[in-house]
Amino acid sequence: MAYTVVDIETTGLSKNYHKITEIAAVKMRNGTVKDEFSQLVNPGVRIPSFITRLTGIDNAMVKDAPPVEEVIPGFHKFLGDDVFVAHNATFDFGFLHKNALDRQIILSNERLCTRKLANRLLPDLPSKRLAMLCEHFRIENERAHRAMGDARATALVLNNFLDILKERGITERDEVLRFERGTRQA
Repeated sequence: MAYTVVDIETTGLSKNYHKITEIAAVKMRNGTVKDEFSQLVNPGVRIPSFITRLTGIDNAMVKDAPPVEEVIPGFHKFLGDDVFVAHNATFDFGFLHKNALDRQIILSNERLCTRKLANRLLPDLPSKRLAMLCEHFRIENERAHRAMGDARATALVLNNFLDILKERGITERDEVLRFERGTRQA
């Protein structure tokens, strides 16, 4: 199955007001990493201090990074037709989709959210945050709150979920997508 696991870092939570500071993606084929994409992005605005404390990304780090309009075409090419996977995919896809549209690029990929899968597959887990899922599956996220660290960790979480789904007879891409949306039972 063709999945690309994506994570971004931003200056805030609103795709309409805040800016992307980092994009990372991990291209997965049959549970194995085949390629990676990672790029700091100059947001064109100051990064709030609370974001720097959370991510470690500061204004000096992005000063010479390309702006998002230079990064989006390469990211779009990297993503290709793969299923777009993220932990809280609505957030990541929303930012990337808006920035792509602003440049007349359309992201029309199917989306798969590991947070929604966690809700369906691990309902008794007290939190569905990525850190809790990493703890549950004994995954070490060496660079939490950095895009590549979180993308790699999410890819490992996805592999665990796909193994669980396989045990339940759900193996095809469309079946996995229907299950995540709640339109197929396991």
